Amino acid sequence: MNRIDRLFGITTLLQAKKYVLAEQLAEQFGISVRTVYRDIKALGEQGIPVSFEPHKGYFLVQGYFLPPVSFTPEEANAMVLLETIAGTLADASIQAQYTAALTKVKAALRERERDRLEQFTSRIKMHLPEYFRGPADYLATLQSALADRRVIEMEYCDKSGQSSRRPVEPIGLAFYNLAWHLIGWCQLREDYRDFKVARIRQLTATTRLFTKTDHLLLTEYIAGLNLPYVP
Repeated sequence: MNRIDRLFGITTLLQAKKYVLAEQLAEQFGISVRTVYRDIKALGEQGIPVSFEPHKGYFLVQGYFLPPVSFTPEEANAMVLLETIAGTLADASIQAQYTAALTKVKAALRERERDRLEQFTSRIKMHLPEYFRGPADYLATLQSALADRRVIEMEYCDKSGQSSRRPVEPIGLAFYNLAWHLIGWCQLREDYRDFKVARIRQLTATTRLFTKTDHLLLTEYIAGLNLPYVP
C-alpha cells in the first residue's frame, strides 16, 4: 500500500472509530509506530483535524467528515457477498438496515461499476438446509441492548417446551450449529445461559442497565463450549 492510500485509510478508520491507538494503526497498516506518528503529522498538515487523548488514542475532531468515497470493484463485490449472507442468516430487522447501507455504497459508485455490481449480485446464491430456522425479528433489538449494556426481558421456550420469563444481561450473539444464540447473564438463574434466538417467544428492551459489571467476554464463553473443529 502506498502512502497516499495509507493516509486515506487512516482517515477512514479514524472516522469509523471513536478512538484508535497508534499501536492499532501500526498493526492495521503493517507499519511501525514511528511511521504512524509521521502519518498523523502529515494528515494535520493537510488540514485534517486529528487530535489525541492520553490512554485512549487518536480521534477526528467532531464535525469533520470525509466526502463520499468510491469503492474498488473487489470491495463492492465483498459487500454484495455480505448482503447475501445477511439476507440468509439474519432476520428482517437486520436485512432492512444492511440493504439501506448497501444502497448508500452503490450511490458512491460510478454507473459502470453499479452495472457490474448488479450482474454480480444475480450470480450469488446461498442455500441452507430445509430444517434451518431463522430467528424472529429480534437481532436488531438484541444488538442495541448489547451496545447499550441494557437488560432485556424475554419469554423463552426451552427444548422441552417449557416457557419462562427471563431478565437477561446480554454479553454477545453467536452463530453456530446453524442457529443464532444469545449468550447472557440470566438474572433469574444467576448464571450465564445460552439461549437459541429462534426459541424466544417475546422480547422487550428495557431501560435498566446491567447489574453485573465483570461479565465474561463472549470469546471466553464460546471457548468453553468446546465446539467441534471443522477443517
